Amino acid sequence: MLFAGVMGYFAYQLPDISTLSEQTRRPSVQLLSADGAAFASFGEVYGETLPVKQMSPHLPRAVIAIEDRRFYDHFGVDLIGLARASVANFREGRVVQGGSTITQQLAKNLFLTSERSLERKIKEVMLALWLERKFSKDEILGIYLNRVYFGAGTYGVDAASRRYFGRSARDLDLYQSAMLAGLLKAPSRYNPSRDKAQADGRARQVLASMVEAGLADSAAAARAAKQGTAIAVGARGGDGARYFADWVLDRAMGYLGHIDRDIIIVTTLEPALQRAAEETLDSALARDGKAAKAGQAALVALDLDGGVRAMVGGRDYGQSQFNRATQAQRQPGSAFKPIVYLAALQAGWEPADSIDDQPIRIGDWSPANFDGRHHGTVTLADAFAQSSNVATVRLAERVGRSRVIQTARRLGLSGELANHPSLPLGVNEVSLLELTGAYGPFANGGQGVIPYGIREIRDADGLVLFRHNGSGIGPVMSPADAAAMTDMMVGVISRGTGRAAQLSRPAAGKTGTSQDYRDAWFVGYSSDLITGIWMGNDNAAPMHKVTGGGLPAKAWQSFMERSHQGLPPSPLFAHALMRIQQASVEPSRPALATTGVAPGNRVDGLSGARD
Repeated sequence: MLFAGVMGYFAYQLPDISTLSEQTRRPSVQLLSADGAAFASFGEVYGETLPVKQMSPHLPRAVIAIEDRRFYDHFGVDLIGLARASVANFREGRVVQGGSTITQQLAKNLFLTSERSLERKIKEVMLALWLERKFSKDEILGIYLNRVYFGAGTYGVDAASRRYFGRSARDLDLYQSAMLAGLLKAPSRYNPSRDKAQADGRARQVLASMVEAGLADSAAAARAAKQGTAIAVGARGGDGARYFADWVLDRAMGYLGHIDRDIIIVTTLEPALQRAAEETLDSALARDGKAAKAGQAALVALDLDGGVRAMVGGRDYGQSQFNRATQAQRQPGSAFKPIVYLAALQAGWEPADSIDDQPIRIGDWSPANFDGRHHGTVTLADAFAQSSNVATVRLAERVGRSRVIQTARRLGLSGELANHPSLPLGVNEVSLLELTGAYGPFANGGQGVIPYGIREIRDADGLVLFRHNGSGIGPVMSPADAAAMTDMMVGVISRGTGRAAQLSRPAAGKTGTSQDYRDAWFVGYSSDLITGIWMGNDNAAPMHKVTGGGLPAKAWQSFMERSHQGLPPSPLFAHALMRIQQASVEPSRPALATTGVAPGNRVDGLSGARD
């Protein structure tokens, strides 16, 4: 009875799977980067849906040999294979074999998230059993091969075949079939257009498995391995850009309501910056991620009006399509502080005004500085540069937390912002995209920014269905306040917690580190680009003493230097705008709010970064 009740509970929670066999051709969607080059597609732009019997006979054999050798013998869950994998993993002391069948993989890819939990595994098994009852083995294999991700922005075997080899999946030879089958384990790692040597090594493993399983002749496999294959001209990677592509498609659906025809989406993505972003994060995590216990990272780069020029949502799209740049909500820590200080400026404070950095207690809560020390009376500029928690909390109390929340809303933060004394320390969760966009007005002289990735949508006949015409927000701060905040964020990089982010050109930014090193951020800008980087773990496990001024700041510096190669140094936009305006009248500041408290006196600053 108890078992039946548990199964009934999970069955009730299963997604609607009754329409799986009713899929029809989706309208094709092609995405173009800012330079007009195609970098991703959805639907049947590059391929078609093929039943197994119309595919090259080598392909299903290769997939079965390497992924699920007992596919035609089990009932959706392979108990023998699971036992074999458990023994092998126990002997090695690590995971060397997986126990999931093709049917289970299909269930997971179609309906479930990448979360690792007992509940998800039970749902996966139940869905696999349902699929086995509903479809024949060839139908299951066909659905899987027509939907699974093969890297380089391709879903489905025919799309991948055309992308990598310039031919239909009907015409694949033995080696090409082995190479495609090898991609399923790790599409990014074994992508032949990114690392041909890795892909060849994996293909030879698949060939050996085919021979061992009796699914290929040993002589034919040896000839295929010796002969190899060429990669089609124009085939390229771009798995990282797939996060951006998914986000853009979702936005397009919002603009159009329903896509009922083939369309072309012209985006803001710049391929050179995208490559730089992917390689920067790959390098940072490969070099320092393991020791730092940092498993994931994300990056967003915007132009000054919010156009997304690069986006990386994680380290491997093939392993996880969850976009940590747009979907993850994490605590920004001190990267939220610019909003607090802007609220103070707009209430009449100035960077040279004084604030007390001595201990403060609000109810039963008392904030502490990162280094555990207090520094007496400091200027706002120095408190900001050194990322003082105590001074920032005291400032927010004097300015008014409600004013801070209103400022955050004007800058584009849409999530929950609890009116708690810890608000100014960045305890409320935000997305990397929204937080990076919130820095836009500091960079551009005060104009509100809504990040966007679509410049134009048109149909196959050239009819324009949508065109981006600006955010329409208008100014959210005065140029004077944008320049003052820029000055303070320059101080973060020149003498504060973000010195690892120093560039060979003017730059401004802010570090952020959440409680127990669970999140580390650096968000900053030059005269051309606003970039935010987050590092952490999907399960929110603490990293090993990773602060925003460490790995994220170093990665930010590397990406920004590479992104600005060939561009002459130029002053930060907010500074240049103020120089123009100073030829006229000094801008006035808004009056203090009635709930605010008057600013303090001017004092000399302190030095020395600790965060």
